Amino acid sequence: MGGPTEPLPKKNRMTTGLDVADPYQYLEDAADPRTVAWTAEQNARTRAVLDALPGRAALERRFDELLAIDTLGVPVAAGGRVFFTARRGRSRQAVLYVREDGCDRVLLDPAAMDATGLTSLDWWYASPAGKHVAFGLSTNGNERSTLGILDAATGQRSGEAIPDTRYCSLAWFPDESGFYYTRYPAGADYDGRLYRHVLGTPWANDEKIFGDGRAAEDMLDVRLSADGRWLTVRVSMGWTRSDVYLADTRHAPLAFLPLAEGRDAIFDVQPANGTIYMRTNEGAPRFRLLTLDPLTLDGASTPGIPAWHEFVAEGPGVLDAFAVGRDAVVLHSLENVRSVVRVRRADGSVETLLDGPDSSVLGISADERSDIFYILRSSFLDAPAVARVVAGPGGAPAETTIWERVATPFDPERYRVTQEWFASRDGTRIPMWVLARRDAPRDGTAPAVLYGYGGFDVSLGPSFAANLVPWLDAGGMYALANLRGGGEFGDAWHRAGMRENKQNVFDDFIAAVEYLAASGIAAPDRIAVSGGSNGGLLVAALATQRPELASAVVCAVPLTDMLRFHRFLIGRLWIAEYGDPESPQDAAFLRAYSPYHNVRDGVAYPAMFIETAEADGRVDPSHAKKFGARVQAATSGSGPILVYVEPNAGHGAGKPRDKVVAELADRWGFIAWRLGQLLT
Repeated sequence: MGGPTEPLPKKNRMTTGLDVADPYQYLEDAADPRTVAWTAEQNARTRAVLDALPGRAALERRFDELLAIDTLGVPVAAGGRVFFTARRGRSRQAVLYVREDGCDRVLLDPAAMDATGLTSLDWWYASPAGKHVAFGLSTNGNERSTLGILDAATGQRSGEAIPDTRYCSLAWFPDESGFYYTRYPAGADYDGRLYRHVLGTPWANDEKIFGDGRAAEDMLDVRLSADGRWLTVRVSMGWTRSDVYLADTRHAPLAFLPLAEGRDAIFDVQPANGTIYMRTNEGAPRFRLLTLDPLTLDGASTPGIPAWHEFVAEGPGVLDAFAVGRDAVVLHSLENVRSVVRVRRADGSVETLLDGPDSSVLGISADERSDIFYILRSSFLDAPAVARVVAGPGGAPAETTIWERVATPFDPERYRVTQEWFASRDGTRIPMWVLARRDAPRDGTAPAVLYGYGGFDVSLGPSFAANLVPWLDAGGMYALANLRGGGEFGDAWHRAGMRENKQNVFDDFIAAVEYLAASGIAAPDRIAVSGGSNGGLLVAALATQRPELASAVVCAVPLTDMLRFHRFLIGRLWIAEYGDPESPQDAAFLRAYSPYHNVRDGVAYPAMFIETAEADGRVDPSHAKKFGARVQAATSGSGPILVYVEPNAGHGAGKPRDKVVAELADRWGFIAWRLGQLLT
């Protein structure tokens, strides 16, 4: 199906020496009149198709009902207060609350500040005694936060506003007079640095204390011990390497001692209780937890790994995260893609707190001065719940109570969840979760939707998604594949799906589709694939490599031009994961799978719904535009290639509830239409 009139193809000679056709390069410029006209035409065409789908209005009403439930963030205790975010009922945005004496009070409601609902809370940090909260707000989902301060007792905001604090990491001083925080240069996507701010002083005069001389792409994370003495900075260089530095704040100027530097491994650090805790995969691909007494350091050299004490040895599962309390450490592990939570006390005793058949832990919070932990968990069929755990010293079992639970808006007993395993092209066994109505037959006649991601060390667990209910109720199957490139099985699993190994991820996904068909889970001609961001790259690669396997493709905020991704927004951060298009060697393997460059004229491509947003601050919307235009011009298939560019949204974070509802109705309406399944 052809698209609007295209300009003549032109060649774009890369510095790698590759000749690549780039007929739609003008779509990279959102202000180009041709791009403006093309986008308006695409949006009008897509809306005409989607808005007219049978049952579209009823489906939107159904999603409005299903999403009229709470969302919940992990609570953080500070002083006598407990802070948390929640989106309750039909609120358009997540709200920051404080709970005191069992009563909840609104501290910050972005929707009340902006009638459009397009202002969102990006991040927040409560001060140690709970007097203040530092927070970041942005608009249109662009995540370019402005830092503000509010008083937790009154909810009043101070006059302070620090711009360019996207993805901010922040550590309050113990006396709550200020904080260390990360900030970018004005309007920049790179060169994040660490600053010291005192409340009530001009932010422009803040002292820069770390980052000079570092690579522009380095990402900083700051932590401070409760007594304010030990300051750590973790520097991430992609998703397989990090450096860690330690400073004793009693000495001025600050001198940062490298605890781990220049190693091909991940180090995750937390100073607490006079000890430095370090989670690392050096010498332990599934991670272990080490401790170090900082008073033993002489500042002369980097302490070697043998100088650290092994607090928790590498186990059969992946040690995904840890949280340090006064007398115990809570450990979150992934074992065959399900969460297991244990508490480890100073005496070496270990107690299992959570070990469900299909559970996911979404967050853990702790305070080194307290025995109380908060754990946020869910599963495919259980809405999020927060457990309050008291894990004191001695051999007494930890006390666990439910602090808050979101009501599940359907009967979980109507559905079943299974974990299936299948072989990829090279024989690697890949797990996949499959959801269906409990009485749905497995006879190879059902339609199915397959979701995947496979990258950046991201693990896809069985977390709650109410939007699946209409599809499952109608007899559809839903599958989530845990592909290589993720973090489900540790460092080797991640590296097997990055850079020159990226084709493994696509092979895993292809094998997942083939397994759904061969095993009788799904009808071979009624399978749709869905993915966003790096997952958008995934489904675009499947569509260009094996177009016959899918009847429909939902491709959201995708990367598709792998030879130019590094030129836009924060794309240079991803060179460590994908490879460098400026390198001839890397450009060769990137070109081999880059979806935009592998669209072939005359191929019958599956129907596609390609969606992006103009304010996306992560993946430039030109990826979706160029790929959509190219497939429209090339395909000989009868299915439509729909492109939609949301004018008032970003990569996904901060999207108001009503836009989420409409987006879900579009996606599921498109899938149901193309797979011949009526949803109500």
